[in-house]
Amino acid sequence: MPAPHFPPPPTDHIPVALTIAGSDSGGGAGIQADLRTFAMHCVHGTSAITCVTAQNTLGVTHVEAIPPSTVARQIDAVVSDIGVDAAKLGMLLNAEIMQAVIDRIEAHGITSLVVDPVMVSRTGAVLIDDAAIATLRDRVIPCAAIVTPNRYEAQLLSGIEITDLDTMQQAAQIIHTLGAQAVLVKGGAMAGSECGVDVWFDGDRLEILRTETIDTLHTHGTGCTLSAAIAALIARDGGDGLALVRRAKTFVTDALRYSLAIGSGQGPVGHFYPLLKSSDPRP
Repeated sequence: MPAPHFPPPPTDHIPVALTIAGSDSGGGAGIQADLRTFAMHCVHGTSAITCVTAQNTLGVTHVEAIPPSTVARQIDAVVSDIGVDAAKLGMLLNAEIMQAVIDRIEAHGITSLVVDPVMVSRTGAVLIDDAAIATLRDRVIPCAAIVTPNRYEAQLLSGIEITDLDTMQQAAQIIHTLGAQAVLVKGGAMAGSECGVDVWFDGDRLEILRTETIDTLHTHGTGCTLSAAIAALIARDGGDGLALVRRAKTFVTDALRYSLAIGSGQGPVGHFYPLLKSSDPRP
């Protein structure tokens, strides 16, 4: 399978990205983070909401799924009128919603698809049931141009324990065999010097991606923001998938530098940092 390379949009075209994900009432992750990320890349953001959560910086207190038919109709409404240059999948929650989403993705021929396989939190808490995990592995990931699992999601998808950089690379290669064009195993949950180190594999290139480590407690929405930034860059610029991922990682690193100390718990990354006039990071 060739490495993902995305054609640039026409010069007179307004780029459009679609996020299919859950709503975060605290505004730090999910649909809210995705739309802010799209906007900061000068991409028009559209959305299909899969679930509604009651959450804040302290955690999630309630989750309610949107009916699969309603999710499908949101996708149809966007694609039939506005169009989609790239799409990002986030929290799909259950097998029924996953089936409905992939049916529409395939029906509309959306191939520039970034999949953030929201299965396990960065702390290791499993977020979906076994049926949903199987559906994500068997139906969703084969449609992905780029899939971006964290350490624990990569363990579930690859079937191996990830303890170091070598096993991250092994996992990336195993997940690639599930059908995704490219895999980015994220190392935010790794320890020591490997924390924040990611591994890219596209069937040809096996790359270790390192960026500056930002010392902050406020990292909510990091994974959503990264996958949304990748989708936005695909929609706006096209080009080599690995190069776009490197640029998306730089955006996330800077957003972490300007993370927001709001609420009583873990605040979100600062998506709007390019708008700040001061050159000094906010506390």
